[in-house]
Amino acid sequence: MLIHPWDAPRDDTEWQQWLGTHDFGQLAVNGLPGEPPHVQPLHFAYDAERAEVVTHLARPNPLWPALEANPDVLLSVVDDYVYVPGPWQAPPDVPSEHGVPTSFYAAVQLRCRAHVVDDPAGKAELLNRQVGHFQPEGGSARAAVGEAPYGRFLSGIRGLRLEVVDVRAKFKYASHKPEEVQDRIAAGLAGRGGAGDAAAREQQLRRRGVWSAAR
Repeated sequence: MLIHPWDAPRDDTEWQQWLGTHDFGQLAVNGLPGEPPHVQPLHFAYDAERAEVVTHLARPNPLWPALEANPDVLLSVVDDYVYVPGPWQAPPDVPSEHGVPTSFYAAVQLRCRAHVVDDPAGKAELLNRQVGHFQPEGGSARAAVGEAPYGRFLSGIRGLRLEVVDVRAKFKYASHKPEEVQDRIAAGLAGRGGAGDAAAREQQLRRRGVWSAAR
């Protein structure tokens, strides 16, 4: 993923806060020799203090042999994306039809070392951490070995603890463009009101001034 200086996060806190509210991504696992990569959509819980991600998958999932052969994986999360029409991007001194279309998006890629958890108690602990993340209000029974209602399901899954070893993050929202262009884009997103426009506009406004402040 190419990351221009104006698209880079201000600091680790910026991408960590974004990732804390974007907890569905794709886990890429290198395929066995002669096979393509496995790309698995999944929910996950990211723990910034432990620098790890926890999740689980069904035991019959076909990616397990490849993951065990090479536990170096990549978790990719992309959201708050929109298409930006060319006229919105046109510099102040050129015709609007000469503007270059682009995409806005936020992306975080976590390079991880995967650790498979097959111990029943360990799997129950990972499940409870995930449910605690997604349901902080409670409402579901805790998973426990040999106990209803979830104990009997533990044999059908394998836990995954992803140790984060490197992070690449990007917030592509035209932070380097002149203010007039940024104003036009923000107004266009507000007026269009399509799927994702409000979230992208919020990110764009939040990122204003990042590049000028960094130079």
